[in-house]
Amino acid sequence: MRRLIAAGTAAAASACAALGGCGGAETASIVAKDTLVAGVRPDLPGIGFRRPDGEFEGLDVDVSRYLARRLGKRVRFEPALARDRERLLREGGVDMVLTFWLEPEWQQRLAFAGPYLLSYQDILVRDGEKTVRGVRDLAGRRICAVTGSGAAEAVTVEREVPAVPVAARSYADCMAMLRDGRIDAITTNDTILAGLKTRQGAGFRLLNSRFGERRTGIAIRKGDPDGCEALNRAITRMYQDGTMGRLMGKWFGTSGLKLSDLEVPQFEGCF
Repeated sequence: MRRLIAAGTAAAASACAALGGCGGAETASIVAKDTLVAGVRPDLPGIGFRRPDGEFEGLDVDVSRYLARRLGKRVRFEPALARDRERLLREGGVDMVLTFWLEPEWQQRLAFAGPYLLSYQDILVRDGEKTVRGVRDLAGRRICAVTGSGAAEAVTVEREVPAVPVAARSYADCMAMLRDGRIDAITTNDTILAGLKTRQGAGFRLLNSRFGERRTGIAIRKGDPDGCEALNRAITRMYQDGTMGRLMGKWFGTSGLKLSDLEVPQFEGCF
């Protein structure tokens, strides 16, 4: 019987190879891997940033290292821009992607562990801007819309504020446009904005207006409840042992960000 099963497995593998793959990347659990490939943003100072030497740094990098260690695995990093991250997961280029909002649209196509971070959407303006105090003040204002992020839509669609989205490929582009006056504000996760402000230094102001709680999770491929549950256990431990508090202070302690209450988030559940 074992020979028949082995022969059938080998035949299936050969057929998949001949067809260019049968979606093995869709079903392989991260629990079975020795090394996890974490997709992190390369363009978000304080969150995920690729230095000139090619190394990655930021909250998501430290979180990934902690989670991998708790799971008894190694980790390596790949850049995952907002516009590329879903494709990277589906094609098997990465095993998990951090800084992914838990939104129904994405939950239909991907599975999520966590959230590992509760944050809020906020607004970054030039230091001299005094008339924008909250999301309603963005009406008629030009706001940065990074491809694939969904942050601008959270203003114009979810809250029906008639701001004017200006397309950008990255938050570095947003900062350049904000600096020279091509846009009036950047709006996205407060932690992302805090990282941008910390890196740029003077000249910008984080409003701390805190609208719209953002549950930030770890996207993985569907069909891996074991991997999801293993990550959730590691996230719980990360909060309980004080690691998350230390990391938030490390990356955002000087930004002026009002740090969220660091309790273990309520998980969405694994399917």
